Amino acid sequence: MHSAPAEVNPHSESLPDQLGRQPEQPNDDGARPRRMRGWIAMAALALVLGIVLWVATRGKTPALGKSAQSASGVPTQVLRLKGTTEAVQSRSILAPLLAGQQVPTLTIIRFTPAGTRVTQGDLLVEFDRQAQMKDFVDKQAEYAKLVDQVAQEQAKQSAAKAKDETDLKAAENNLRKMELEMQKTEIVSRIDAEKYQENLDEAKATYDQLRETFDLKRKAAQAAIRILEIQRDRTRQTMEHSRANADLMQIRSPIEGVVVLNTIFKQGTFGEVQEGDQVRPGVPFMQVVNPSAMQVRVLANQQDFPALYVGQTAKVRLDAYPDIVFPGKLDQMAPIGLGGDFPGKLRTFVVIVSIQGNDPKLMPDLSAAVDVDASKPNAESKPAAAPSTAASGSGS
Repeated sequence: MHSAPAEVNPHSESLPDQLGRQPEQPNDDGARPRRMRGWIAMAALALVLGIVLWVATRGKTPALGKSAQSASGVPTQVLRLKGTTEAVQSRSILAPLLAGQQVPTLTIIRFTPAGTRVTQGDLLVEFDRQAQMKDFVDKQAEYAKLVDQVAQEQAKQSAAKAKDETDLKAAENNLRKMELEMQKTEIVSRIDAEKYQENLDEAKATYDQLRETFDLKRKAAQAAIRILEIQRDRTRQTMEHSRANADLMQIRSPIEGVVVLNTIFKQGTFGEVQEGDQVRPGVPFMQVVNPSAMQVRVLANQQDFPALYVGQTAKVRLDAYPDIVFPGKLDQMAPIGLGGDFPGKLRTFVVIVSIQGNDPKLMPDLSAAVDVDASKPNAESKPAAAPSTAASGSGS
C-alpha cells in the first residue's frame, strides 16, 4: 500500500532547516554602490575639516603676536600695531581770521600745488583782497577828514580862548578902575558915592562870571576836541585793521617742507581746495610738513600696553607700499588711556614710534603697520621701575 505524499508547506522555504542554516537571500546589486558613495562623502568631509583646522592652527598667533627667530636663534615675540604716519615738524595753514569784519568766505586766487617743496617765506596761497583794499581806502579818506576836523576845532577853540581871555582882562581892568573910583567917595556927594559902589559891584560880578565861564568853556572845548580825536583814532585803528587784513590775504610758509592739502568740506562736498574755491575763515585747508623726520601714532589696547616700553625696536611697514620697511623705535607712551567703544571696559593708549630713515613715498596720513619686538627686555635695555611710595616710606 502506497502512503500518501506529505503535504508541502508553502512557507517552509523561509524557515530555517533542521541544521540551523539560513536560507539564501537574493543579491542586491544597488546597495554596494550606495555604501561606497557614503564612505567617499564622509572621507571628503573629513579631509575638508582637516584642512580647515590645519589652516586655522597655522594662522593663529599668540596673545602678543607671531613668533619670530632672532639673529641668535632665540625665538622672539612680535606685537603688531596699526597707526597713521605723521610728521614730527609740521605747521597747519588756516584761512585767515579778519579783524573787525564778518566775512563768510574767502576766495582763493592762487595757491601752491600739493607735493611742492617750499622754503621758509615762500608764498603758499593768496586770497582775493579787493574788499579789504576798498575798506582800507574808505577808512583812510575818513581818517584824513577827521584829522582836518580835529585841527579845525583846535583852531576854533584857540580863537575862542583868546577872545575870552581878552574879555576877562578887560573885566579885570574895569574892576581895578572901579576900585580906584571908590577912593573918591570921601570927597564926592553921597549920590556919586552910591553910583561908584554900584559900578564896583557890577564890575566885580562881571569879572567873576567871566572867570567862571572861562573855565567851563575850556572844559567844553577840550571835550569837543576829545570826541573828534576818539573818532579819528577809532577810524585809524579800523584803517590799520583793513590794511592788516589785506596783508593776511597772502600766506607764506612758516617752515621749510612739503605742501600737503587737507580734505575739507566745501560747497556741499568733501575735497581738496583749488583755485577759485571759497574757504571759510579759520578752516585748516593746508599743511607744511618736514618729511625728513616722520613718526607713527598708534593706539595700543590695554592688553598689549604692558608689553611696551620706551626704547623698543620696531619695523614700520606702509600699507600702500608693502615692500618698503623702515626701522623704528618707540619714543613716547601716553600715561593715561582713552575710552574706547565700551566705556569702563576697554582702554587704548597713544604710542609714538619714530621712523628712522626717509623715502619720497613716506608722507603723512598713511596707514602703517608697526611690528614691535615684544620679547622680554634685558635689564640693560629697560629702565628700572621707580620704587613705590609705600616702600620708600617704610624704609625711612
